[in-house]
Amino acid sequence: MKRTTMIAFVAVLAMFTVLVGCSKSKTTPLSDRIKKNWTAQKVEENNVVVYTKGGTGNVKPGYSQYTLDLSNPPSVTIKQVDGFTSTGQYELQGDTKLILKNLSPVPTDGPTIEFTIGTVTDTSLEITRTTTDRKTGGTSNKYTLSNP
Repeated sequence: MKRTTMIAFVAVLAMFTVLVGCSKSKTTPLSDRIKKNWTAQKVEENNVVVYTKGGTGNVKPGYSQYTLDLSNPPSVTIKQVDGFTSTGQYELQGDTKLILKNLSPVPTDGPTIEFTIGTVTDTSLEITRTTTDRKTGGTSNKYTLSNP
């Protein structure tokens, strides 16, 4: 190879290396990814599926009205299985916990409801209550929520 061709090749290789090294894809923060109005897609109580959106044999069809509106942070509105609706604020603790607080009117379990966050995609949010839900008979509930 000629010296000028070799220098040009090394220069192009160096520029490519710099560009590849600097072009790391950025992950959208969880706070932005959950900022939506979510509806129940699937609900499990004590690890038993009791509701699937569009399902014909739902044990608890009331979950069709379940919504969790996180679209206007830090405000939250939650509409539960029986239609009871509360508003308040929400906060994230890291990427693993969602806390609804200062809920009014106060739900059966008090003014605070906490969830562990599972899988999150652009259209799906999986959360599990950290305490049992007295409203559903003391069950441990896992929600797979969707945002069409």
